[in-house]
Amino acid sequence: MPLKIMLKKKQLSAGRVPLLLFLCRMISALEVPLDPKLLDDLVQPPTITQQSPKDYIIDPRENIVIQCEAKGKPPPSFSWTRNGTHFDIDKDPLVTMKHGSGTLIINIMAEGKAETYEGVYQCTARNERGAAISNNIVVRPSRSPLWTKERLEPIILRNGQSLVLPCRPPIGLPPAIIFWMDNSFQRLPQSERVSQGLNGDLYFSNVLPEDTREDYICYARFNHTQTIQQKQPISLKVISAKSSKERPPTFLTPEGSESLKEELRGNTLSLECIAEGLPTPVIYWIKEDGTLPINRTFYRNFKKTLQITHVSEADSGNYQCIAKNTLGAIHHTISVTVKAAPYWIVAPKNLVLSPGENGTLICRANGNPKPRIGWLTNGVPIEIAPDDPSRKIDGDTIIFSNVQERSSAVYQCNASNEYGYLLANAFVNVLAEPPRILTSANTLYQVIANRAALLDCAFFGSPLPTIEWFKGTKGSALHEDIYVLHDNGTLEIPVAQKDSTGTYTCVARNKLGMAKNEVHLEIKDPTRIIKQPEYAVVQRGSKVSFECKVKHDQTLIPTIMWLKDNGELPNDERFSIDKDHLVVTDVSDDDGGTYTCAANTTLDSVSASAVLRVVAPTPTPAPIYDVPNPPFDLELTNQLDKSVQLTWTPGDDNNSPITKFIIEYEDAMHEAGLWHHQAEVSGTQTTAQLKLSPYVNYSFRVMAENRIGRSVPSEASEQYLTKAAEPDLNPTAVEGLGTEPDNLVITWKPLNGFESNGPGLQYKVSWRQKDGDDEWTSVVVANVSKYIVSGTPTFVPYLIKVQALNDVGFAPEPAAVMGHSGEDLPMAAPGNVRVGVVNSTLAEVHWDPVPLKSIRGHLQGYRIYYWKTQSSSKRHRRHIEKKILTFQGSKTHGMLPGLQPYSHYALNVRVVNGKGEGPASADRGFHTPEGVPSAPSSLKIVNPTLDSLTLEWDPPSHPNGILTEYVLKYQPINSSHELGPLVDLKIPANKTRWTLKNLNFSTRYKFYFYAQTSVGSGSQITEEAITTVDEGKMAGILPPDVGAGKVRAVKPRISNLTAAAAETCANISWEYEGPEHAKFYVEYGVAGRKEEWRKEIVNGSRSFFGLKGLMPGTAYKVRVGTEGDSGFVSSEDVFETGPAMASRQVDIATQGWFIGLMCAVALLILILLIVCFIRRNKGGKYPVKEKEDAHADPEIQPMKEDDGTFGEYSDAEDHKPLKKGSRTPSDRTVKKEDSDDSLVDYGEGVNGQFNEDGSFIGQYSGKKEKEPAEGNESSEAPSPVNAMNSFV
Repeated sequence: MPLKIMLKKKQLSAGRVPLLLFLCRMISALEVPLDPKLLDDLVQPPTITQQSPKDYIIDPRENIVIQCEAKGKPPPSFSWTRNGTHFDIDKDPLVTMKHGSGTLIINIMAEGKAETYEGVYQCTARNERGAAISNNIVVRPSRSPLWTKERLEPIILRNGQSLVLPCRPPIGLPPAIIFWMDNSFQRLPQSERVSQGLNGDLYFSNVLPEDTREDYICYARFNHTQTIQQKQPISLKVISAKSSKERPPTFLTPEGSESLKEELRGNTLSLECIAEGLPTPVIYWIKEDGTLPINRTFYRNFKKTLQITHVSEADSGNYQCIAKNTLGAIHHTISVTVKAAPYWIVAPKNLVLSPGENGTLICRANGNPKPRIGWLTNGVPIEIAPDDPSRKIDGDTIIFSNVQERSSAVYQCNASNEYGYLLANAFVNVLAEPPRILTSANTLYQVIANRAALLDCAFFGSPLPTIEWFKGTKGSALHEDIYVLHDNGTLEIPVAQKDSTGTYTCVARNKLGMAKNEVHLEIKDPTRIIKQPEYAVVQRGSKVSFECKVKHDQTLIPTIMWLKDNGELPNDERFSIDKDHLVVTDVSDDDGGTYTCAANTTLDSVSASAVLRVVAPTPTPAPIYDVPNPPFDLELTNQLDKSVQLTWTPGDDNNSPITKFIIEYEDAMHEAGLWHHQAEVSGTQTTAQLKLSPYVNYSFRVMAENRIGRSVPSEASEQYLTKAAEPDLNPTAVEGLGTEPDNLVITWKPLNGFESNGPGLQYKVSWRQKDGDDEWTSVVVANVSKYIVSGTPTFVPYLIKVQALNDVGFAPEPAAVMGHSGEDLPMAAPGNVRVGVVNSTLAEVHWDPVPLKSIRGHLQGYRIYYWKTQSSSKRHRRHIEKKILTFQGSKTHGMLPGLQPYSHYALNVRVVNGKGEGPASADRGFHTPEGVPSAPSSLKIVNPTLDSLTLEWDPPSHPNGILTEYVLKYQPINSSHELGPLVDLKIPANKTRWTLKNLNFSTRYKFYFYAQTSVGSGSQITEEAITTVDEGKMAGILPPDVGAGKVRAVKPRISNLTAAAAETCANISWEYEGPEHAKFYVEYGVAGRKEEWRKEIVNGSRSFFGLKGLMPGTAYKVRVGTEGDSGFVSSEDVFETGPAMASRQVDIATQGWFIGLMCAVALLILILLIVCFIRRNKGGKYPVKEKEDAHADPEIQPMKEDDGTFGEYSDAEDHKPLKKGSRTPSDRTVKKEDSDDSLVDYGEGVNGQFNEDGSFIGQYSGKKEKEPAEGNESSEAPSPVNAMNSFV
């Protein structure tokens, strides 16, 4: 009987009877093959194949085309409804329907308007088997309305404010695309600070002056009609403010802290947050209780917009945007709900049934909310359609049973919710058709041996036919072959062999008939490459050949192709193909690569590849130099107590001979992990005799070294533990020092574990007095580093020894070292103390040394205590704190500096050792001679009248001798701040008050006052005062607490702060009113910077100071203050240093040209003198003498009465202005002084400046003459002028 192969793949064996392949299948629905010959004869209900979109927006300027295409047998007819009622196209001359189609064409270009044809259209395609319907097609013309005319006022904002420029485009169809441009149609730049929102508005987080413009224009582009509408330009002006107050972020959109957002499944979710603030906020996005999907999340508009594509219900949740800047952060939560229009789970599919069969139509959809399922049949709701006993409706399923030809119909499934609908057509076609075989008869199949063979048998029938296969026209038998029958009727031979060649017959049967078809199968030999190309390495410029021999089926014609790197061969005559060979001549570097031989037939293809490597002609390879490889195979032999032999095998020297081997050891017992140097041997040796220490657990390693460097260490050798022995070494750094008068502390540096040579390390400590005959005293202590001997005499030398020992024995006898027991305070004082006075401030002291035994310790030196008992003037009798001077070592004399002149002193001397001081010597008194006095303690001017002033003063606090007299000098100052003649006045020493009479009224006077002793003049004090016009005026200009006719002290005040700057320095001067001897300081810093003030202390009580080290061309701020209880600070002043100069001028006297000029002048004068001398000897006259006779001495020229200046022969420097603060009078009698007066007392309203050599130029410009020398000039301090010169 024949072998049947069922639908399921199952293998059966064959006997000697014809092979019969049989298919028996139960099926509930047929699929109609898309075979044109079959479809032409087969009755089929209508199927909609093409239709316009549900929301159909048309261009009102073009004809309206509403598509509706369908297929069916017989061809369907078409009808339309509009807004739910029948649309009679015959009554509208503008509407036509395409021939053989349901597509409508509405000719509005001729005369109609698009708005007339707005509505909801639905197409129905109908034939005898049923009716299919289209979607509801909503037809709407596109709209692009204009903006409403509006008057836009200019916007004026301050720098840093936020702004929203509204767009509010007209509502068009479809919605417009919004963008902002200027009048030149250039897009406005956007950034994190300025950006466009989803609603089209332009948002400014904060405005800047560069945002000012008059053409902010919002454009709306309507793509459907290709039109662009323009809003009126908006003018914005941003006013610059000095400083904009920074502020934390707030949201411009959305408002509040929470908002809601709905989106449909499958759409793109767009969330937006735009914030304002200063500085510009940065936006961050997070999803609460979840993470943002990585592959579907995108950030737009500088992260202000979050987009998630293809959203689903899982994307619902709370999304949070965070706006942050340096002043804070704010967040907004957007609650997102993803809804869903209906979508298919199982869409209904067409059913082709034969009479009496059963089937089902399933329509399953999902959405949010859950969609409603409704059924229609042939476009009519199934509830009102004619009954069909073969169908039963069960929700989303229609069940068909025992169908008949009258059951044929088209069913529509409608799934809808508030967000949309789905409409699907599925027909039920009940057919009664005998079998048909659709595969062409006598088809020839050619298959390569050992591959699968597939023989087609496409069929159709209703009911579904069964398929049977036979081999051979007479049903020849097949033995133990494997066959597989597929659902579509195809016969598969998994492994076709030569005997599979033959004719195969396919038979299809159902209850209405039978059909058969024959096909033919040929099995071909495979194509093979029997000689493959081989890998080749050739030198540049040589020749190479690849061979490729192919064997193939004789009935197939192969094509041989050569490829290089999977591409075509280069178009180069150097490449040639000769039968089975590819030849390449004159090989170059570019020819290297992979060459493939490919053989192709109509049934199969094979290939084989080989690599060609091109190399340079073979020179001698350059050696590679490197450090040696590490030695290996370390072995220990000849193991003795204190030596061992180490042997190793050298590693490769890497082309650089090994120069030496370095051997290291590890002591695993005492210092595990630490390697120490052991020995070095020549690079030619491979063995080394190593000396060992007792009681060490040794491991060794070896490193090789050549001129390149040192190898890595070898592997460690085996461990070797040496035997214990007595110590070889004793402790080092042995010392003996006492810490108390009756002890001796012995210390030493102990041995380490390696040096112990065995277990039980201890120390034997021995000591005895050096100068005595005592025996050694010894004690054995544990492994410590200190031992204290008690009960020793004070500061006695000792001999000390510390010896190491262990469980095996003692170390060698150690050498003795000397130490001392503890020190005690010295017992004796230095004797024969002598004092010699050198001058008024210096004395020399001599003494005899203290005997060494009395010192009782190491001599440190001698210490002199000295103090002032009283002043020789007996005005100060209180004791002053004692002062100390120490002289190191064994010195027996020393100098006492800094003594007070004209004072009585006492001193004593003490010896010092390591313990402390000994007793003091007897006090020795001496007195110092007179010196110059200090400045008077105070100077006040009282009782001013029209022509007199009264001076009151206190004597110097340090007269330094017996005062002989006071010296008062004064001079007037005129209204232009010039100094008048100086008057010198001697006052007896016993006076403390003096009245000056016959003064000019309403005139300011400058006073210089100092005391004198027999030695000389002391420091001066200065003051100024004004004679009065009348008492009323005087009272009006004095402070409130000063009465008329009397001058009193005022509250401290610093005024007239003035700064005069050069390139890198500046002179600071001020005026001070307040208590005498104030301590000033100057603070300065770079103007405009928040940095600490730099402080400089002013020496003495002078009212000027020089700042150095300033930066050129820099503005500085400066202020002056006083220290102490009455400390106060002046107001600030600002000055600027001069620009950097290429070079600084130097003293003209050092310039070469000036020296040369002076030499020439001197030579000329010498020549003139010689000529004059000759003429004089001859009795002649010369002009110089006449001029000398004609003019008096310039030093005694009278002052000109008209302008108060001196005669024309004054010093050349007289016409140069004085440096600011110098008040030298015109009669040149004022000495250089240490004036505490201000440099700018009279500089009000006049800016100081620097002359060309960098010195300061002030207001005073009075003439000056050289002052006659006086005896006490040498004791006076330099004047402010000199101080200024030294500064610059």
